[in-house]
Amino acid sequence: MREFDYIIVGAGSAGCVLANRLTADGKATVLLLEAGGRDTNPMIHIPIGYATTLKDAKVNWMYETEVDPTSGGRAHVWPRGKVLGGSSSINGLLYVRGQQEDFNQWAQLGCTGWGHADVLPYFRRAEGNERLGADDLHGGDGPLNVSDPRDTHIISDAVIEAGVEAGLPFNNDVNGASQDGISYFQMTVKNGRRWSLAMAYLRPALKRSNLTLEINAQAETVVMEGKRATGVRYFQNGRSIEAKARREVILSGGAVNSPQLLELSGIGDPDVLAAAGIPVVHALKGVGTNLQDHYMVSTQFRLKNCVSVNELSRGWRLVREVLRYATQRRGLLTLSAAHIQAYVRTRPGLSGPDVQYHILPGTMDIDAYTLKGEMSLEKLPGLTIAPCQLRPESRGTIHVRSAAPLDRPSIRPNYLSDPVDQATIVAGLRWARLLASQPALRPWMAEERQPGIGCESDEELLTYAQTSGSTLYHPVGTAQMGRADDPMTVVDPQLRVHGIAGLRVVDASVMPRLVSGNTNAATVMIAEKAAEMILAAA
Repeated sequence: MREFDYIIVGAGSAGCVLANRLTADGKATVLLLEAGGRDTNPMIHIPIGYATTLKDAKVNWMYETEVDPTSGGRAHVWPRGKVLGGSSSINGLLYVRGQQEDFNQWAQLGCTGWGHADVLPYFRRAEGNERLGADDLHGGDGPLNVSDPRDTHIISDAVIEAGVEAGLPFNNDVNGASQDGISYFQMTVKNGRRWSLAMAYLRPALKRSNLTLEINAQAETVVMEGKRATGVRYFQNGRSIEAKARREVILSGGAVNSPQLLELSGIGDPDVLAAAGIPVVHALKGVGTNLQDHYMVSTQFRLKNCVSVNELSRGWRLVREVLRYATQRRGLLTLSAAHIQAYVRTRPGLSGPDVQYHILPGTMDIDAYTLKGEMSLEKLPGLTIAPCQLRPESRGTIHVRSAAPLDRPSIRPNYLSDPVDQATIVAGLRWARLLASQPALRPWMAEERQPGIGCESDEELLTYAQTSGSTLYHPVGTAQMGRADDPMTVVDPQLRVHGIAGLRVVDASVMPRLVSGNTNAATVMIAEKAAEMILAAA
């Protein structure tokens, strides 16, 4: 049996950071296990390639939720990365940290050392911001490259002007002192190519002799000796293999796979484990609970007098855009999942924005997207203004169905099940219409396509949200961090699993509350902070 100081399960965003930081001084040996393969698919590295990788089972777990009664009785497609870099290799490339208040709330919930002042150094350590450089809030030379879009668009420029007309400030640094406002998104792109965590952290680390990477290695269980994790058993090339961890086992599979592996290892709610036929090793009721996700609903408008992303993506225009990318690393192929971001307070008295908008000068077939997860652009020019509630109150669960590691877990998101979420998304849809009605956009507006002018009452707008919304790919919280005396928390502020020695969880599943924005930047921060804590405990 091979032995290592640390075993990391999952070479996604957090796992890549850990693999780099834990091997940097050359003192510790690390085994990194990845269920997927190498990131050689060219669609991973072309920014707009996410539109294809979101439906590619070769790099994607392609999870599907249970039928969700609170969002139109539909099952939702949940893409999660199954490749080096994990979801950072297939996501929409958007860099958003969240509000400072998010992390201060974590600290108030008992996560000592996770307030904004505590986590800011780790955001800065990771970030290499091309435009902002190094200052009190940003990093200029970190491994994770952050850049502005290489190309703007006449409609996107008009949307920003319309946002200011609607009362929003122009905010060219939503990751700075305040999130309120409207601007172009920054992206994890370098020289026109996706800068995944595999590119930023893992590739440099793989040059070190003290890091061992095993791909196509499906973790089956954490090996236990009493109440101590001593290794991992994984399946590779037709056989089960066991590796031993002298110091720690670290789960970095994300909000789906980490709670799944805990339960497969006999750590979780005894009732859930009994139903799956798994003997209880350690009772921990919170495993797989507290699931939170951003739920996005699109409003769509038909445009006139312009060429949108829709037309650029077909025919001779697409040929031209491919050539632009090949020769200049510019144009359509450098596009992220959205062009413009806006952060809005939908009612008085809020301490910060409660709705985020993803805005793109293009429109997709909503049915194909919400029912199948397919990104199929329409033919005629269009504009999408898509709100999501930043801090949803609805909670779901992720639990194993059986003791078989390859059985897909049961995912129950319970979108819009809380009345606060329902009221907020309706307000978000109304503000999208307000933005679209501003003078700056009038020369380009032809008609509202979705939800349509006949959808006006709160009840009608809520029904539209329930039947047409979808995941924004931000599941968190299923191994939440908190105090040991809280029976529903899973890890302590050091990210150690309660009651189990030598076992940590380091990924988005430990977030006690969802951050106010896209989750990848915060996941990288968590891993940076965890690496320092792990090394300090060695």
